[in-house]
Amino acid sequence: MTATEAGTGAGAGAGPGDGARWAPGDHILWRYRGNADGRRVHICRPVTVVQDTDDLLAVWMASGTECVRPVLADGTQVHAEPLATRYTRPRTTVRSRWFGSGVLKLARPGDPWSVWLFWDRGWVFRNWYVNLEEPRARWAGGVDSQDHFLDISVHPDRSWEWLDEDEFAQAQRVGLMDPDTAERVRRAGLAAVEVIHAWGAPFRDGWEHWRPDPRWTVPPLPDDWDRTPSRTPS
Repeated sequence: MTATEAGTGAGAGAGPGDGARWAPGDHILWRYRGNADGRRVHICRPVTVVQDTDDLLAVWMASGTECVRPVLADGTQVHAEPLATRYTRPRTTVRSRWFGSGVLKLARPGDPWSVWLFWDRGWVFRNWYVNLEEPRARWAGGVDSQDHFLDISVHPDRSWEWLDEDEFAQAQRVGLMDPDTAERVRRAGLAAVEVIHAWGAPFRDGWEHWRPDPRWTVPPLPDDWDRTPSRTPS
């Protein structure tokens, strides 16, 4: 399947096993574990599979999707909290809807990052977003990862910039990331920058021209969104 082809499968949510792949249109969960407690899922986003091959997992998060996200225990939005205490105050999770434009997420097996595409209204392409993270662990219902704070924004003119360096530094100061992990994340970011400079996959592949199948429905958030999965090989 090329970047401009949309899948037409009816998502049933059945997961792959023993190397099997999800079909276009399947509904899965894209989840992140907490940095303070790696056993606990604190971000969960139901998505629709666009493509799942040995080389790439591509999924679509539609506008209106009900997700799970972290907030502080008193209900304060995470990014409204001053940086000095953002990662030390108690947290909980809430359900909320994603009302921005839809997001296309692309992940190559083993890469310590995923690449997200954003559009403005009218399908005006805005940018690529490189989310540095643990390589995703596949399971029957989706993929799990852990966010690494540091990100990269890549603009349509191929210029780029680091994002969230302050959060990356603060995570180290409060002990959410040890020096060895931080060095590994920084190296991963520099490797991603090399791909950007070379204009390698997925930037060169035309995904900014992709559009979702209009027959797709918005996947629901299941009650057991935080279940402990049985892992399958990535």
